[in-house]
Amino acid sequence: MAKNLMLAVAQVGGIDSSESKPEVVARLIALLEEAASQGAELVVFPELTLTTFFPRTWFEEGHFDEYFEKSMPNDDVRPLFERAKDLGVGFYLGYAELTSDQKRYNTSILVNKHGDIVGKYRKMHLPGHADNREGLPNQHLEKKYFLEGDLGFGVFDFHGVQVGMCLCNDRRWPEVYRSLSLQGAELVVLGYNTPDFVPGWQEEPHAKMFTHLLSLQAGAYQNSVFVAAAGKSGFEDGHHMIGGSAVVAPSGEILAKAAGEGDEVVVVKADIDMGRPYKESVFDFAAHRRPDAYGIIAERKGRGAPLPVPFNVND
Repeated sequence: MAKNLMLAVAQVGGIDSSESKPEVVARLIALLEEAASQGAELVVFPELTLTTFFPRTWFEEGHFDEYFEKSMPNDDVRPLFERAKDLGVGFYLGYAELTSDQKRYNTSILVNKHGDIVGKYRKMHLPGHADNREGLPNQHLEKKYFLEGDLGFGVFDFHGVQVGMCLCNDRRWPEVYRSLSLQGAELVVLGYNTPDFVPGWQEEPHAKMFTHLLSLQAGAYQNSVFVAAAGKSGFEDGHHMIGGSAVVAPSGEILAKAAGEGDEVVVVKADIDMGRPYKESVFDFAAHRRPDAYGIIAERKGRGAPLPVPFNVND
C-alpha cells in the first residue's frame, strides 16, 4: 500500500519589524488554511518565522528580548496550534528560543495533527559573525544572538513518516542529511532566511538561488529522502531575501517550487516509498558505505595537510 503524505511548504513574504506577532500569526493561519484546503497534512514554515530576521541588526544587550519566545506555544502562537488542531494539519515552525536558564537558540519544532509538539531542533551550523561591523548594508549576527544547537540531529515520527529537522545554513552541509538518513529519515524539513547580501560572502546574484536549490537536490538524492524547504522571502525592512521554497524528491528532482516572493503555499502529494529503490540499490548504505575510511570527517574540523598514504607502487 502506497505511503503518501500531502506535504506543503508555506513561503512567507517579508515581515517588517513594525508587524506584531499576532499579526504574523494571522498570516501563518491564513497560509495553513490555504494548505489545508488543498489537502495538506504537514505544512513547513520558515526559519525565525514569527519576526523579522533580526540578526541582520546590531542590538545592545537587553534590546532584543522581544524577538525571543520563552515558551511554546505561548499566548501569541497558541491560535496557530489551535487552528491546526481544528483542521487536523501538522506543521513545522522556526522561532528564536529563550530557555529558562537564559540560553538563546535558533529553534524549530514539529507539531503533529493533534497539536502536540513531537520534535524539536536547535540550529547547529550558525553562519555569520559576532562582532559589530558597521557601515554594511546589513550584518549577519547569528553567532552573537544564538548558541550552537545542543540537541543533535533528530528524526521524529509524524503519523508514520520519519521526519528529520534542520535549519537554513544546515542545508549546505552534507553531514546533516547523512546523519538524518542514517537514522531512517524519509523526509527532511527545513526553514531558511537567505539574504542577497551576506558579509564576507560575495557571489553573483543568480548563484544564491542556484546554490540553495543545489543543496536541497544533492541532499535529497544522495540520501534517498524528500526535502521540503520553506523560506521567508522578498523585501523585509528594506532588505531582500531570496524565495525558492521547494519540495525535492529522492531522485533529486524539484517536484514543486514557489513562483513568487510573497506569502505562497505549494502542495505536493509525496509518495514516501519513492525513496526505497534508491535505498536498496545505489545508496544501500549497509552494502556500500565505508565508515572505516571516513574518520577524517569527524576528527578534523578545518582544512589541513593531506594524510600520509603508505603504498608500494608494485603492490
